[in-house]
Amino acid sequence: MHGDVVTLENRMSWLEQRNTKSEKYNKELKSKLEEYIKLLEEKERALRNQSAELHAMHDQLKSEMQLLSGRIDETDYLLKQKIYDSDKMAENRLKRIEETADLNKKCVTRIERYLNFEADENNLKIKSKSQSEQVLSENELYTMSKKAFDAGDFETARNGFKDLINKFPKSVHADNAQFWIGETYYGEKWYEKAILEYQKVIENYPKGNKVPASLLKQGFAFLNLGDKANARLILQELVKKYSEATEAKIATKKLKEL
Repeated sequence: MHGDVVTLENRMSWLEQRNTKSEKYNKELKSKLEEYIKLLEEKERALRNQSAELHAMHDQLKSEMQLLSGRIDETDYLLKQKIYDSDKMAENRLKRIEETADLNKKCVTRIERYLNFEADENNLKIKSKSQSEQVLSENELYTMSKKAFDAGDFETARNGFKDLINKFPKSVHADNAQFWIGETYYGEKWYEKAILEYQKVIENYPKGNKVPASLLKQGFAFLNLGDKANARLILQELVKKYSEATEAKIATKKLKEL
């Protein structure tokens, strides 16, 4: 019995030691398990944060794509509108150039009404009584009138040129004489009347060599009156119809300044 008791006590001691070791192992296992769970939770939180950031980035990219798409559509619309406006403007300019001749006539008519002016074609005598009584050839009359113009005696020159046109309507100097009549008024800064006289050159002597000069001086006369719109139309007509003329080069330079 004594031996059995000893054996039993030894077994109980062994069991207690084993139980102690098991508890220690279980504690260590539980601690490691808790650390592992904690690590998994941290990784899960990190993954959730990353997922939230990815969703936010996706939403931001989607918003930026929509904004960019809207800007592209807007730019495309504006570009098409600008092209349309440019084509329309070019069409309108061409139409205005084609209607320049009619506009010129309307401008002249408007100026005539404004001034209530009618040309007195019957009063075509030279200022000097002795000169008016003298019989001159068309060349002599033209030369004398041009000398008066160069000397600044615009009234004598004007009357002389009018007398030449009245007496010699088919003279080779007729278109030049009409142009110089316009120049006398231009020199006196009577720009409205100068425009009317230049218009007579354009209408009565369309094949004469003074048409480009008349258009140029008409444009300048309108500028002096502050009418840039009509000045631009006339200068554009000059450049279009007489591109090789010296006056066209002057008109081109002037148009760049308007």
